[in-house]
This record gives sequence, C-alpha cells and structure tokens, in this order.
Amino acid sequence: MPRIAYVNGRYVVHRDAAVHIEDRGYQFGDGVYEVCEVARGFVIDTVRHLDRLNRSLGELSIAWPMARKALIVVMREVIRRNRVVNGLVYVQVTRGVAGRDFVFPPPDTPSSLVVIARKFDMAAVAKRVENGLKVITVPENRWDRVDIKSTGLLPNVLAKQKAKEAGCQEAWFIDTDGMVKEGGSSNAWIVTKDGVLVTRPADHGILRGITRTTMFDVAEKLGLKIEERKFSVAEAKAAREVFISSATTIAMPVVEIDGATIANGHPGSITLSLRQAFFDVAEKIKA
Repeated sequence: MPRIAYVNGRYVVHRDAAVHIEDRGYQFGDGVYEVCEVARGFVIDTVRHLDRLNRSLGELSIAWPMARKALIVVMREVIRRNRVVNGLVYVQVTRGVAGRDFVFPPPDTPSSLVVIARKFDMAAVAKRVENGLKVITVPENRWDRVDIKSTGLLPNVLAKQKAKEAGCQEAWFIDTDGMVKEGGSSNAWIVTKDGVLVTRPADHGILRGITRTTMFDVAEKLGLKIEERKFSVAEAKAAREVFISSATTIAMPVVEIDGATIANGHPGSITLSLRQAFFDVAEKIKA
C-alpha cells in the first residue's frame, strides 16, 4: 500500500506529492511546522503541539490554513491512511504561493498546508535506547528567534551532518559562554550526581520543546526535581546521566559527548524511567 500525503486540500500518493515552485516555504523557508509522536495508536500531546503551532504562526503573521478542529481531522486521516501505529505525523504551514518577492504577498493569499505520516522502525528505536546516543558540540550560528519552529533549518542540517560524519547522532549548539543551548532537533538535559534534572530555560534562545514541557509532568509523577538553568559542556561530561528530548526520541540517553564517555557509558536509570513513564502521563487522542 503506497504512502499517502495531504497537500492543500487533497490526499495524494506520497511519491507524487508536490507544492508549487513559488511556494514561499520552498523559496524562502517562510513557514512553520510541528511533529507529533504517534504511539500505540494515539497522537501524543496534540493540544500543546497545536498551541505552539498557533504561536509560531502568530509570530510570523501567517494565517491558519484551516480551523484547528479540521486540522486534527486531517492529521488523523493521514495517520489512518498510512496505517501508522507507532511513528510520527508532520504538519507544515507556509505563507502560500505568490510571485517571488521578499515582502509578504496580499493578505488574501491562502496558506499552504502539508501533512505527512510515517512509521517508526521500533526495533531500531529499541537498539538506539539500549546503546544510547553520541553527541558532538558545535558553535551557535542560528538566528535569534529559534523559539519559533520555522522551516529555516539550514544550520541544523549542517550540524546534524557534521554529527553523522563524526559517527554521532546529534549535535548540541553551544553559546559564546560555553553553555549548552539545545540539539539540532532536540532539547538537552543532564542529571546531576544528586539526581536533579537540569535543562536550559526555554527563553528565546531555545525552542520550548513540547516533549520537554511534558517531561516536567513526568518528573513530577516520578518525584524528580528539575532545575531550569544553563549548564556547560564540562558539567554535562561530568554528569550522572545525559539525555535529549523531542517528539521523535522522547527521553533518549546520551552516552558520549565530543568523545568523552558519560558516567559508565551506558543509558542511565533515571532517563529510562522517564521514557517508560512518558506515555501514561502525556495527553493522548486516538489516531
């Protein structure tokens, strides 16, 4: 059965899906996106993801492509048509199609909407959890508004490619003070010797990850303390545990940073407990 995508009002075979060559997302990166996890037949944290989508659209003055309830219907239909039980659903909204000009097109220009879904290889996910991830660090070189989940991700692409070439799975952006900001597609966390979770405050310097937000609820359920503060690369290397969070990784253990082994080089028990408890705590709607 072929994969199916939703593109501007039509469900089409994935391999034939296309947007216009003058779509502003294609020409300018003038758009935003969201990624929701699909787990055990449920869409995870839909409300928070769509709240953040609303914020990103508002920050860039892009109109919603359809009513919020209608978008949820489309997301669920794309998931159903692709028979995704464990995987993700991706939503992208751009400012629409218009003649190439840097200034905004006329206000009545319809936004463009693309929705796709795909399955996870659960055996590969399990292996990654078992082995943990390796991370490299790179200097921060992104624009100042990374709090907006925009499609302008070239620095992230280059950082992730550099990580791949180094035999790693993620790259952390480091500010001029040597402090960890976030990953190319994830938020960064450490666990101190006392078992306290530490993550950088979600101000305009990082994206306020939805999984990161829900992790606060998970930590509360498990009786774990969280500190929102900056931490250095050196502190991360000396931490009891390190992990990343995102909709596609949940809590994923990190076992190496820039070649330095974290603790005993194996995924930590606190990270694994957060991962195990996440599904029961997160908001869910039936896919």
